[in-house]
Amino acid sequence: MLSVPGLCWLCRMPLALAAWGICSVCCRALFITQTVCPQCGLPAAFAMLPCGRCLQKPPPWQQLVMVNAYAPPLSSLVQRLKFSRQPEVGQALARLLLLAVLKAHRERGLPWPDRLISVPLHSRRQWRRGFNQDDTLCRPLARWLSCAWESTAITRVRATPAQHQLSARRRKHNLRHAFRLELPVRGLHIAIVDDVVTTGSTVAEITQLLLRSGAATVQVWCLCRTL
Repeated sequence: MLSVPGLCWLCRMPLALAAWGICSVCCRALFITQTVCPQCGLPAAFAMLPCGRCLQKPPPWQQLVMVNAYAPPLSSLVQRLKFSRQPEVGQALARLLLLAVLKAHRERGLPWPDRLISVPLHSRRQWRRGFNQDDTLCRPLARWLSCAWESTAITRVRATPAQHQLSARRRKHNLRHAFRLELPVRGLHIAIVDDVVTTGSTVAEITQLLLRSGAATVQVWCLCRTL
């Protein structure tokens, strides 16, 4: 159950704006302080340069923005969004992601995208859950950034086992030909929005689809990155 409106969901202190959901003190504590690679999001020596892993075998996307690692209390909020039928948590989490994007733009020159794309669920899974958690992140982000977004830009055409149930090797095979692009993206700069990036197989598959379709660049924005 959500906390009383107007109180922080984590510490239950009064909020300056009820819609924030998380107070400024808790908000600051949710952001990562560890140095991570600006491309893959994994621990690295420098925050402004690709790590050795990306120099040897870069992911298909150009930059990654994250709020923090997949650990409490952020992971608990993400689980409330996904599994407790609480899409209201989405706006507060979207605000955290917005702050991470603004920080990346200010500190490392992250370019603004032309379009946001949310990672889709298969229609049966979305029907069972009642919503797509990544849509609840994209909707306010698109409004705040005045950026194009449509929930149907990419569809999942093949039902696949949940990624968290699979090994890293099986994740890649599981997603092959699972997505279909429904809108033209030639020449556009795209940001893929996902709640959690683990091995990166899902966003890599979507990135490759976008690049094959003529997208100029692809970024990945996520709440959590498994480190």
